Amino acid sequence: MVAIETALTAAELKQRLDAGEPLRLLDVREPDEFADFNLGGVNIPSGELPERVEELKDWQTDEVIVVCYYGALSDYASRYLRRKGFADAKNVEGGLESFLSS
Repeated sequence: MVAIETALTAAELKQRLDAGEPLRLLDVREPDEFADFNLGGVNIPSGELPERVEELKDWQTDEVIVVCYYGALSDYASRYLRRKGFADAKNVEGGLESFLSS
């Protein structure tokens, strides 16, 4: 059995975005934070994820990259998604703070 990576670094995410790779991005910050700055993707605040996870059902077999500002909420959200059958949900370590400084 091959272990699936559950996280990626901000530098890895930046490299993939710069290469134009199509990504399934889930931003779990609040809508006002998402409106101020985002990398694209879908915005579902972490507190709403349990009620709104069905909105992501088409992503269930894909890699889902989860991001927040510091990486803590996205870690929680990626773990939640894996428990719900999103086997390739990944947290961005250090979140957008790390991304912006990379």
